[in-house]
Amino acid sequence: MNFDYDKLMRRSFAPVEQSYTAKDSILYALGVGLGRDPMDRRELPFVYEDGQKTMPSQAVVLGYPGFWVKEPDTGIEWKKVLHASQSLQVHRPIPAAGAVVGRTRIVNILDKGPKVGALILAERTITDQASGELIATVGQATMARGNGGFGGASGPSPAAVKLPDSPPERACDLPTSPSQALLYRLSGDWNPLHADPDVAIAGGFDKPILHGLCTYGVVCHALLKSLCDYEPARLKRFDARFTSPVFPGETIRTEIWGARGEVMFRATALERGVTVLNNGLAVID
Repeated sequence: MNFDYDKLMRRSFAPVEQSYTAKDSILYALGVGLGRDPMDRRELPFVYEDGQKTMPSQAVVLGYPGFWVKEPDTGIEWKKVLHASQSLQVHRPIPAAGAVVGRTRIVNILDKGPKVGALILAERTITDQASGELIATVGQATMARGNGGFGGASGPSPAAVKLPDSPPERACDLPTSPSQALLYRLSGDWNPLHADPDVAIAGGFDKPILHGLCTYGVVCHALLKSLCDYEPARLKRFDARFTSPVFPGETIRTEIWGARGEVMFRATALERGVTVLNNGLAVID
């Protein structure tokens, strides 16, 4: 089926009702690397049910509509899709357990040309199922590399955050484990690219890569550790662009400018010196 801009803009997504438990929240926190040191009492509340806290970045796996770009009626060449950027606004702390409703809509589709692709901008609100109270707003930009040149507008594109020219004010190094993708996928992303060596090799990688949203969670951890004293309610916004994959077992270095209010950051795979998240913006209370 052909790629149809108007049809995609009208696409209706059924609300996704999701119940999750304290165990699910612990599993997410373990999946993004918390609890590596069992004697670290600052990380313990994220991976232990006594006085449990929840990672703000866990919102990105709640109320998720699934890998909808793979549906035949979209006309999207899903094998050529890349996750371009992710944004998150946290309106209230995420409960350790609860029932939520995710509502997704397509905000815009930009034509970046046949050599680049179609940039699909989507938004998801996450509300408490019982009260209807808004918990978080999640934004995602997806580059459909096989669908550019459909004749749509090329902009305006969301502006990229410009990082300062000065050296970062602080840095936080967090290791990933060789098996981290296998653990993170239990939070809902079953893409075999992150688990099956044959699929990874067919996709052009030497071995399975870490989920982009796992990298996103590791960097969220770095900000909580460096700026928030592990108080998740202080992180109000967390936006970044994906620029390169991480291989499980690599160290992610997060470089940070600022400490309160609007904070900018980027992250690199330390062993290769490759930027993996860029143009990062967080809002810290």
